[in-house]
Amino acid sequence: MSALFTIDPQAVRVMRADTKQQILADLAACFASVYALDADTVIDGIEEREKLGSTGFGRGVAIPHARIDGLERPVAAFFRLAEPVEFASADGMPVDCVFGLLSPSQAGASHLQALAAISRLMRDERMHERLVAAPDAEALFGLLVNVIDRDAA
Repeated sequence: MSALFTIDPQAVRVMRADTKQQILADLAACFASVYALDADTVIDGIEEREKLGSTGFGRGVAIPHARIDGLERPVAAFFRLAEPVEFASADGMPVDCVFGLLSPSQAGASHLQALAAISRLMRDERMHERLVAAPDAEALFGLLVNVIDRDAA
């Protein structure tokens, strides 16, 4: 996997959500179960970051992220939503792809580098189309890992 962050296959999901708050809560629960983190700590960190401004990045993508204690390296989760959800994105568009990132609380440059890599990946229109069209979580994981591994090489 990439030197910038780890993504576990169990953290890649196709899911349904009705609100931004539900997405963030589901993301925190996913991080907690897959990476053995405290869900309250995760949701607090993500919501604290959202207060600074929406992580709805535009073009149907959100990248909720936070730095939290108890991590040794950045970890990621990816949700493809069954239906787009309003996320207070910069361009006003609802999101259908949510790429979560958690980094160690002391991660400075490594957190920013991981965010930049995710941002580049999600700005790729062809990649976004492939993610939206993928039939299931396994296919999503395969797409993500291929690009992450290629970019890390």
